[in-house]
Amino acid sequence: MKEKIEQIKQKSIEEIKNLVDLKSLEDIRIKYLGKKGELTAILRGMKELAAEERPIIGNLVNEAKETLEKLIQEKEEEFKQEELNKKIEAEKIDITLPSSKLKRGSIHPLNRVIEDIEDLFVSMGYDVVEGPELETDEFCFERLNIPKGHPARDMQDSFYITDEYLLRTQTSSVQARTMVANTEKRPIRMITAGKTYRREDDATHSHQFNQIEGLVIDKRERNISLADLKGTLEIFVRKIIGANLDLRFRPSYFPFTEPSYEVDVTCFKCGGKGCNLCKQTGWIEVLGSGMVHPNVLKMNGYDPDQYSGFAFGTGIDRLAMFRYGITDMRYLYANDVRFLNQFDRKDEE
Repeated sequence: MKEKIEQIKQKSIEEIKNLVDLKSLEDIRIKYLGKKGELTAILRGMKELAAEERPIIGNLVNEAKETLEKLIQEKEEEFKQEELNKKIEAEKIDITLPSSKLKRGSIHPLNRVIEDIEDLFVSMGYDVVEGPELETDEFCFERLNIPKGHPARDMQDSFYITDEYLLRTQTSSVQARTMVANTEKRPIRMITAGKTYRREDDATHSHQFNQIEGLVIDKRERNISLADLKGTLEIFVRKIIGANLDLRFRPSYFPFTEPSYEVDVTCFKCGGKGCNLCKQTGWIEVLGSGMVHPNVLKMNGYDPDQYSGFAFGTGIDRLAMFRYGITDMRYLYANDVRFLNQFDRKDEE
């Protein structure tokens, strides 16, 4: 039995030395150390040996198993290292090659304009307020002095979800919500920016566009007037569009302000001389404004005899088009890197 164990041991050692891959190594392990392996068979047959021989044979088998397990482990590590070296060699990266540059855009022009406007008004003591894009008919129209059946609704072709809910057509709804929420009747100085929706789609209109609106309300003894509105808008326009622009106020109609005004600025392309952009008038319309209508104050919890204020609003998309010379609004929503990557340079200019 001793000679048989030694023969198995020497034979397995010789076979392990000549192995060439992990699969054949596993075959050897099963052949000698598996459940039906040769050394395992000797252990199972020890019951037929004399009692005094069993410890001796058991020790010899265990020594042979330990020797084989150690050799198999060393051979396995050797094969794995060879395999890793081959993989590293095959997948080697030439770090001397120039890297491929990723195309990148820049901060979106709409976000640039929004951030600049918010920074400006925050520096003037205004709060930045947000509101829902899915709005109720009450806050989108009725609390802004536009009841059901009012002709002004025809000017806004809306996306109604139900009879009561619609995608907001104007950020003015946030002004109404701010007034209702201000139960302590503290002075209001707020702006709000965000998406609005109307069924329009051409070079100068989109079914989705962005607006920014401002609202100031305080007690009448503070004497908030059209002069305050005009001064605020002069700072706003000259900071955001151009420092040398002049403003022109034209009487207009908005249901939520009275009196109401359209605000024009001198054409930034021709300087007011007249060109194709301003249709030879020298002026470009940029926003609507006015003193808050008494009905709006009353419907949102303010006594118009004790409070007054002004409001204004404009399309951010148009401001971005004026500021950067963009000819088609649809470029703003195309996500074309060739279009977007130029705005870092434009702001530097």
